[in-house]
Amino acid sequence: MEISEQLLKEIITKVVVELKVHEEPIVKHKDESGVIAVQARTVCPEPFDTGKKGDKVFLTDLLTLEESPRIGCGIMEMDQSHFEWTLNYDEIDYIIEGELEIIINGNTIRGEKGDVIFIPKNSDIIFSSPGFARFLYVVYPANWQQQ
Repeated sequence: MEISEQLLKEIITKVVVELKVHEEPIVKHKDESGVIAVQARTVCPEPFDTGKKGDKVFLTDLLTLEESPRIGCGIMEMDQSHFEWTLNYDEIDYIIEGELEIIINGNTIRGEKGDVIFIPKNSDIIFSSPGFARFLYVVYPANWQQQ
């Protein structure tokens, strides 16, 4: 039986997605003062539905609304994907690995490892990654998904 390269790629992607979902939980250290330290290397983002088939986008919020009711943050990963998004909140992205592109009004803003991108509230953008990108997002308000 001969397996096409495309079928092999789809099988590998499916296995990787399933492994990501079943990995260990995020390691956090919570002090009674309210200070929380998150071991970023333990964060394995979960699949995020962009509404487009084939997009490889994953994200996980690092803090619950109980832990941080005003400001939120999480880790997002993208791999050769792009999707349209309207931000009803302010967002700062710190690129941990790879390259992230924000496309707005026909302009492309590129960020690489170590760069920071600010996206103001009410921006209609396209999140894009020509290859793999892993970044920390910080949002205000914390309940960005309900905005």
